[in-house]
Amino acid sequence: MQHQKHLFDLSDNITYLNGAYMAPQLKSVTEVGLASVIQKAKPNEIMPQDFFTQREILKQRFATLIDAPDYRNIAIIPSVSYGIANAANNVPINPGDEIIVVDEQFPSNVYVWQEVANRHGASITVIKPPKDFKDRGAIWNQNIINAITKKTAVVAMSHVHWADGTLFDLKAIRAKTKAVHAFLIIDGTQSVGALPFSVSEIKPDALICAGYKWLLGPYSTGVAYYSDAFNEGTPIEHNWMNRYNSEDFTRLTQYEDRYKEKAARYSVGESSNFVLTPMLIKAIEQLIEWSPEAIQQYCKTISTTAIQQLRDLGCFIEEDHHRAHHLFGIYLPDHIDLEKLSAKLKKENIFISFRGNAIRVSSNVYNSETDFNRLLAQFN
Repeated sequence: MQHQKHLFDLSDNITYLNGAYMAPQLKSVTEVGLASVIQKAKPNEIMPQDFFTQREILKQRFATLIDAPDYRNIAIIPSVSYGIANAANNVPINPGDEIIVVDEQFPSNVYVWQEVANRHGASITVIKPPKDFKDRGAIWNQNIINAITKKTAVVAMSHVHWADGTLFDLKAIRAKTKAVHAFLIIDGTQSVGALPFSVSEIKPDALICAGYKWLLGPYSTGVAYYSDAFNEGTPIEHNWMNRYNSEDFTRLTQYEDRYKEKAARYSVGESSNFVLTPMLIKAIEQLIEWSPEAIQQYCKTISTTAIQQLRDLGCFIEEDHHRAHHLFGIYLPDHIDLEKLSAKLKKENIFISFRGNAIRVSSNVYNSETDFNRLLAQFN
C-alpha cells in the first residue's frame, strides 16, 4: 500500500488525522455523485429497474468487504441508529434479562437499548475499563467476557472503541454469547473498511455501519448485516420496495404480504437513492481493491515511530495488540497541558478529535509518516 492522498479532495495545507470524525471524499466518489445529481435532472431516463439494480450491487459489494456468505443478509440503512433499532426491535427481551454495553459507547448503540430495557423490565450493565492503564485492553476484554451469563440477552458493542481504538476480541465474546444463547450486535462504524472484519469468522447477529467514516462514503447512508436469526423479524418501517413483486409497477396496489428474502425487509425506504447509493458503491469498491488488511498495515507503518516517541514522553497509548492502528487514543501525562496543546494543533491546522479523556487520532491512506511527525512536534 502506497500513500494515496492524491485520490482525495484534501488541502495540502492541513494535516487531517480525523477520519473517525468524517472521512474526506475520494475524487472518484465525488465524480459519481455529481454525475448522479445530473442524471436525476432527467427523470425520463430513470427506468423502473433502476430503482433496484444499484441497491443490489451495493449489498453485494458490502457482503464482499465483510466476508458475508450471502448478500441477501445485507440491508441499506440511513444511519446507525436506524440499523440498531431494527435489531433491537427483534431481539427477544424478557423481564429480568440483562443487556451488556461497554463504557462510554457511542450513543446510537445505547439509547435504543435503554428504551428496550425500560419497556421489558430488563437491565443495562456497563462494562468499564480498569482504572489502571497496565494491561488495560486485556483486562477490559476479560471483564466483558466474564460479565456474560445466562441472564444476558444481548451484548451490544463495537469492534473498536470509538474514543480510543481499544480492540475488542469479538471471536471470544461471540463464543461466550453463543454459549448462553445471547445476541451479539456490533456497531462497525469505526472499524469496517480500515480493519478486517469477517462475518464468516465472527458470526455476529448483526453488524451495523454508517457509510461516511471508514467506508469512505457519503453522509446519510450506510449498510447493515443481519444474520438469518432476523429473517422473520418485523422491520421498523414498511416500505413497498422490500415486498415481493415490487419490481412490477403495474401491480403495486395488489398488496403483498411477503417480504423479499432475508434482510431485505430492513432496508430503509428510498434505499435506491440515485445519488448516495452509487457513491457508496464506488467507495466500497475502492476499499475492496485496497483491502482492509493493507490499510491497517499501512496505518501501522506510518504511525509506529510517533507512537513510541509519544509513549517516551509519558503518554499512554494502548498496547499495540489491544488496539486498532487506524484509530488510537492518547492519554496525556500531567506535565502536558491539554489547552496549550489544543491551541498549537489548531494553529498548525492539525485536525484530530477530543473524545472523553483521550485525544483521538485516526489515520488512513491519505496520511503519511510526515503527518505523524507534525503531530508529534506539537507535544514538545
